[in-house]
Formats: sequence, C-alpha cells, structure tokens
Amino acid sequence: MALHVMEEANRCLQCKKPRCQEGCPIHTNIPEVIRLLKAGRLNEAGWMLFENNPLTTVCSLVCNHENQCEGHCVRGIKDTPVHFSVIESYISTTYANQMVKGPAPSNGRKAAVIGAGPAGLTIAIILARYGYGVTIFDSRDKIGGVLRYGIPDFRLPDSVLDDMAYRHLELKGIRFRPNTYIGSAITIDDLFRDGYQSVFVGAGLWKPRKLNIRGESLGHVTYAINYLASPSAFRLGERIMVIGTGNSAMDCARTAVRHGARYVSCVNLTDTLTASQYESSYARLEGVDFIYNKCTVEIREDGVILADSQTDADGRIVPVPGTEKLYPCTGVIVAVSQGAESNLVTTTKGIDTVKSGLLTVDEDGHTSRPGVFAAGDAASGARTVVEAVANSKRVAEAMHEYMQSLPMPVTTAYPDVPVVQNIDAAAQAEQAF
Repeated sequence: MALHVMEEANRCLQCKKPRCQEGCPIHTNIPEVIRLLKAGRLNEAGWMLFENNPLTTVCSLVCNHENQCEGHCVRGIKDTPVHFSVIESYISTTYANQMVKGPAPSNGRKAAVIGAGPAGLTIAIILARYGYGVTIFDSRDKIGGVLRYGIPDFRLPDSVLDDMAYRHLELKGIRFRPNTYIGSAITIDDLFRDGYQSVFVGAGLWKPRKLNIRGESLGHVTYAINYLASPSAFRLGERIMVIGTGNSAMDCARTAVRHGARYVSCVNLTDTLTASQYESSYARLEGVDFIYNKCTVEIREDGVILADSQTDADGRIVPVPGTEKLYPCTGVIVAVSQGAESNLVTTTKGIDTVKSGLLTVDEDGHTSRPGVFAAGDAASGARTVVEAVANSKRVAEAMHEYMQSLPMPVTTAYPDVPVVQNIDAAAQAEQAF
C-alpha cells in the first residue's frame, strides 16, 4: 500500500497553478500535502488535511474524484491523472490513529446541531475547536446520517465513521444525543430555552420522492433511502428492477447483488446515466444491466410496465402511448431522489422555506430566524459530501461570529441552589421516611 502511494505521489508535477486544487470544492492544497508526504512529514500532511476538511477520511473514499481533483489533474489530459484519493486515504487514516487531543478550553457558550450527517459533523467539529459546548441531535442511533444509512458499507465502512465518533466527538467533548427527532417532543424553541445560543439545521433529505404511479404501495416495492438503511430487512427476490440511474441507484443495485439478487436492472429515462462513470462501471462489472429511454408507467405483482420515453413540447419526458411492455421482476427499488421532511419547520416559527421544502438561507447559512443556520441538503438539496463540508465551513464561521456578538448566556434558572454533597446518604435518608 505505502509503495503504491509513493508511486502516485512521485507522479505529481507540483504545478505552480494546481488545477487539482481548483477542481476540489474545498480547495485542498494537494501539491503541498504531497510535498510533505514525500519529505517524510506525514503527520504535517495529515494535520493539513484535517484542518482543511474534518471529513477527509470520508471524502477520500466517496468523493467524485473523476470530476473534481483527479478530473482536473494536468496529467489526465494525455495520461492517467494522479490518484490523490489513494494518497489522501493513506495519509488521513494513518494520521487519524494519532489524534488523541482533548477538547479546547470552554468559552462558556453552547450550540446545537440538528443532524449528524456531513454538514452537521463539520459544524460541530469546527465550533468545538473554538471552545463551544456542542450537542448533536439525530433521529438515528449512530452518527453519519446519509454517510452511514445511505452509502453501502462496501463503499464507506462503518468503522471509518465509528473512528470519527471517537476521534472527533468523544475526545473533543462533543455530545451526541441519538434517537432524538427535533420537531417532535423537542423543538428548536426548546433548544434556545435551554441555553443554546445558535442552532444549526443539517437534517438531510429523508423523505423519498414518489413516482406517483399505480402499484407503488405493493409489498415488493421500496425506496432507495429505506433500502440502503437496512437492506437485509427486505426480501425482494432474485430479479430486481431499480428505477433510476443516479449514484444512489448504483448503490442499490450493487447492494442487491450482495444480498442474493441474480439479475439486477436499472431503468433510465434517457440514454445518458446520471451516475458517475466510476460508479456505473463498477455496477456493470458486477453484472447490473441498464435499460435506456424508458418511462415507468405501472408496477405490478409480476413486474414493471415500461414505455418508450419522449420529450413533449414543454420539455418534459413522457411515455409514448402504445409502447408499453411488461418487464418481469420480483422486487422494485425506486431511486429517484429524496425531499425534505416538514416537521422541523412546522413546529418552529419564523423559518422560511422554498416550495420544495428546503430552508431559505443566505450565502452564510442564516435562515429567516435569528440564531438558526442551515447548510447541506436541508438548504441546497442533494449535493456531494465535500460540497456539504465546504458550505458548512463557511456557515460555522458565521455561527461563531453571531454567537460572539451575543451576551454570555444564563446557564440556569436556579444559580444559588445548594448542592447535595453525599447523594447516596441523602437517598438513604429519604428512604428512612
């Protein structure tokens, strides 16, 4: 592994105007990281990666490198680009094992983070570096959000996220409150009541988009976001039809293969896939077929009815009447994106949304309610992990600036209550009565 990494590092041309850095949404200083590695200063390279991108171990595995850093590499014009993903993964995972530094000195202020996905984790880590007391609230039992429950383990092992929970949260004093849905028993108003001076909303997109066709409620049908969260819970048989061809559809198809499906097909409206070439090539390698230029018009117990697609006068893709055919299958996975949940907004006054349910924010993540910030999928719709990190870094600085402008918070309504010095003795005295 190390030899291969050094071979890739030696291929870097150390460009004066690094196109790779420009192609990275978070502008990682790739030439400098490689230079430090080649000079035997791996820890410095690792520190640089984590300071710039708290989720560097994750991004090295799941980023769309072919369209970002590696896709902009000057070597790729006539040759194979430098595979920085391999270099980044090696440096970040090696350096992460040495990250044992405890929390920064407290500045006496608290911030709440709703959602433990890429955006929420980035916000929490950056604010903790400033000394804020950060609590992350998430409806699931572990951190990661879409990273854990929307990306298969063969692409992003849970061990990477578990290590992040230890290195970045536990060691840094960040609290995680699992299985807590903000907008139900606890609201954003409750968070402000309890002394959090700002609230970040990074709840993600967990509401599946429907096809709105006959048969969508049948027992052998599910949605991508539900299937990827727990694929072993479903019994979809050996012939699976995936509706959609984005990266999530590729994840569903490849996961189905690993859970016993012998025949997997993905249906696409046009002749161009929306998934990256990297992900679709792996799907093909694993035996997944693609059906192009088809509209899904009905789901039946014995299969899916598809029709040829065409573009109408309004630019919409619609089925061609009379071209319907039944494609037999035993299970159907609908993978046509997700939307935003509404409970969080409906239980909070003063937060504006756009028609699709996404939060209305300015370039620094301010929502229409003072003290409430948002970024990531909840504000901009589905984006890549590194884009969520890049946006969240900017929002974290805006939250820091906002909280520093406020007076120090009141931490309790009862500041002068005496403390029970020996709680065991006090409990025994209570029992005596």
